[in-house]
Parts: sequence; structure tokens; C-alpha cells
Amino acid sequence: MESAPTQPDREPSAKEIRLVIAASSAGTVFEWYDFFIYGTLAGLIGAAFFPSDNETLQTLLVWAGFAVGFGFRPLGAILFGFLGDRLGRKYTFLVTVTLMGVATAGVGLIPTAATIGIAAPIIVICFRILQGLALGGEYGGAAIYVAEHAPPEKRGYYTSYIQASVVGGFVLSIIVVLACRALIPAEDFIEWGWRVPFLLSLILLGISLWMRFKLSESPVFEAMKKAGETAGNPFVESFTYPGNKKRIFVALFGVTGILTTIWYTAFFSSLSFLRGPMRVEEGLVEIIMLVAGAIAMSFYLVVGKWSDRVGRKKPIIIGALLTLVLIFPLFWGMGSLANPGLQRSAEEAPVVVSGADCSFDPFAEVQATPCGRVLQDLTALGVPYDLQGDSADATIAIGSSSLDYSALDDADRRGTIQSALEEQGYDFSVQTPPLPNILGIIVLLLGFGVLSALTYGSVAALLAEMFPPQIRYSSLSIPYHIGAGYLGGFLPLIASYIVARTGDVYAGLWYTWAVVAFGALVAWWGIKGGPPRDFEDDHA
Repeated sequence: MESAPTQPDREPSAKEIRLVIAASSAGTVFEWYDFFIYGTLAGLIGAAFFPSDNETLQTLLVWAGFAVGFGFRPLGAILFGFLGDRLGRKYTFLVTVTLMGVATAGVGLIPTAATIGIAAPIIVICFRILQGLALGGEYGGAAIYVAEHAPPEKRGYYTSYIQASVVGGFVLSIIVVLACRALIPAEDFIEWGWRVPFLLSLILLGISLWMRFKLSESPVFEAMKKAGETAGNPFVESFTYPGNKKRIFVALFGVTGILTTIWYTAFFSSLSFLRGPMRVEEGLVEIIMLVAGAIAMSFYLVVGKWSDRVGRKKPIIIGALLTLVLIFPLFWGMGSLANPGLQRSAEEAPVVVSGADCSFDPFAEVQATPCGRVLQDLTALGVPYDLQGDSADATIAIGSSSLDYSALDDADRRGTIQSALEEQGYDFSVQTPPLPNILGIIVLLLGFGVLSALTYGSVAALLAEMFPPQIRYSSLSIPYHIGAGYLGGFLPLIASYIVARTGDVYAGLWYTWAVVAFGALVAWWGIKGGPPRDFEDDHA
């Protein structure tokens, strides 16, 4: 295999291209809505399917379920990439969107763990696996379908609608949750109303299928099929085509590793950060994320269009380097605006824990030592702490005061610790920041939106241009979904674990920083600079 397939013998009309962009983008919005509704309702899902006396463990189990879906994305990429390169782009992502819609609605029908016991989380995980398989085929199909319809000089701009649609799925999930909260009484929403957003995916599925059935096949695939140049085994050929191993490595670490960790830090880590340790009122957090996400969608279109002039490499490198500089300041700023009292208390009355065998296992239902149980309580309260090595003293120093926890029993330990912290100025009430602070948080989130757009806005065009058309679906999807599935999908779980182990609510950001730093080096080395070009122009 040494040459690219023949060129398409027809150019799509402007009307056809508009329909392609609209249908592909709408389907992407709906499919990512299905996937993100799980994360948006993480707290209620934890209580329904992963109940635990250890709040940190309950949170980690929810994010583990989130990660499982992402973990199966590469398998979906292999399966649907094979079908997309062999049978066509159109019908493959018709299958993916159907699978996603059915699996999402299924989550809304599962009885709680209180009703059917261990079967509940097992069924949830099974549906998450189906969602991951579906998502593994969706992005590659939508991105390639638009890229193969777009004229080369507008490929970055047209495909940027796919990236904006990913944010659109997140925004739609928040809109639906807010609408359900407004229409369903709070107690009913907690008991059963949270299921409604999952069941609504059946309506979205119907709309998406209606739009996608109106589409024709990609002209590039039609030309390959007519010329008999479709791949025999796209998966194998993705790793044997000359130079493709390097391209896959660059796509995995230098493209996807960067964009996916920045994206999930920008939207999911900030969502969990504001809801959790910063204790901002849940509905307000959803409104803040909705406003920031809706505005940020336009950034992806701007970057995609810009990349058509300056090339795909420059925005990605700029975004990655800026992230390394700004990620911690942006989160410190959000923390100081969202809950300034907590930050002030942590500085004026730092917490130091002393005791024998003082370690905390976030995955343990019950901690093995009294000191470990104290660390569990502090972690659940979102209070940063330092450890004073192994000590015979079983004490918590809070500023100038000290509490002996050795005599506390499990029934009143946490309440006593919380009272001691409150006496030293810690405020554990639900926070509603003043309007200027809320606006400031939105501005900082928009800063993350810019970083995400720089590293994501041109990616569909870049990946389509990196790989030969006859194995493009597979070659694009495999590294993209390995990176997004593992480097990004496991980010909430890994970051939460780091925070739990260290007691520092900002420590989880080091995971993003490390992945982006390595990815920036790979991108600098491996992504071609200069103006955009088709694969046919460069086989090296």
C-alpha cells in the first residue's frame, strides 16, 4: 500500500455540506449528552448505585464507573473503525448513536442498590461498557465524515463544529438537569427524578437517527469503493502502513493526550471542585458551568478557522504551553472566589494530624487505624492537612488548638472534628458567592475554554489529514480513543485519588500537568508545521 486512493469524482454541494455538518454535530451533541449525563449527576448516581459509609470511596466508585466506559472506547474504536473503513462512514455511526441511546436510557431504568443489591452497580457498569463501545466509533465517524466532505481550505473550520458539539453535549446535559430540577420537587428529583434525563435520550436518539438517515455516504469512501481500494483489514494495516506507527504515537500523546486532559480538567474537574471542596450550591454550579460552556463553544470554531490559515500545529503548541503556566493559577483563582473563607482558614489555622500508622486508603470501606479514619473525615470535609510522621500522640492540631482523637468513637468522631474546625473559623455551610465572584469564576472557566479550544478546535481536521483515507477511520479512532479513554477518562478517578491521598484539593492537577508536558514535547517533535495539507502531500 503506497499510494492514496483515487480522489472523489464529485464535489458536495453547499446544501449537502450544511446538512452534513448539522447532522454530524447534532448526533455528536446527543451522543456526548448521553455520556456526560452520568458525570453531571455523579452525586445522585453514587447514592443510588454505589452507596458507602466512606464518602470518598462512594465518589471514587462513581468515577470508576465513569472510567470504565472510557476504558472500552478503544475496543469500540477498533470494532467500528474496522466497519467504517470496510462498510462505510454513514451506516457505522448510525449504529453507534443507536447503541449509545439505548444504553443511556437503560441506566435510567435500573433499580437502586437498595432494591436489588450488588446487581445494580454491575448492570450500571455493563451499560457504561456499551456506552464506551458506542463512543469509540462515534467521534471518528463524525470527524471523518465532515472532513471528507469539506473543501481543504475550510476543513479546520467545518470540522471544528464537531469539537464544539462535544462541549454542546456537556451543556445540554446541564440544561436538561436544570430543567428537571425546576419542574420536579427536590425530594422527588433525588428519589426518582434524576432518571428522567437518562430516559430523554430516547427522544434525542430518534432525532439523531432521522437526521443521519438523510445523509449520503462520504464521497471519499464512495471513490475508494468504486476503485476497489478499500482496506482488507483496516486494523492490521493501521500498524503496517509506512510511517503509520509514528503517526499513531503522535496522535495518541501529542494530540489526544493534550486535548483530553485539558478538556476534562476544564469541565469535569472544575465541576467537581466547585461542588465538592468549595461547597458551592449545586444548582449555582450547574448554571456557572452552563454559561461558561455555552460561551466557550464559539472558541472552538474560531480556532478551527484560524488553523486553516496558520496550520494545525501552532494552536496546539500554544494551548499546551499556556496550560502548563496557567492551570494552577486558574484553579487557585476559582478557589479564592468560590469559597474565600476556606482558603483563609486553611492559611490561618492549618491542620496537622499526628498518630501511629497514619495513612488513608481511599478504597477501603473502613480505615484500619484511628488516624486513617480521621484523615477520611478531613478528606470528606474537603479540609487540607499535613501529616506529622509516626507519632505516639493521637492529635489534630488546628491552628493554635489541639484535639485528642484517640478517645472518640466512630459515632461522634466526625461531628467533633467538624465542630473543632468551625471553632477555628472553618465554614462548612453551602456557599453562594456574590455576583462579582460568580462572574470572576465564569471568566476563569472561559480561560480554560480558550486553552481547550486551542488544543482541540483543529484536531478533527489534523487527524483526518494525518492518515491515509483507506484506513483513516481505524487509524484515527484507535489512538484518539486510547488517549481519550485512558489518559482523559481516568482523569477524574486519578485526580480524586491523588487529592484523597495528599489532602491537597489542588494536587490532582499535577496529573494533567504531567500529561500535557509530555504531550507538548511529542507534538513539537511529531506534528508537521506550516499550512494544512492533505495526506497525499506527505507520506513520511
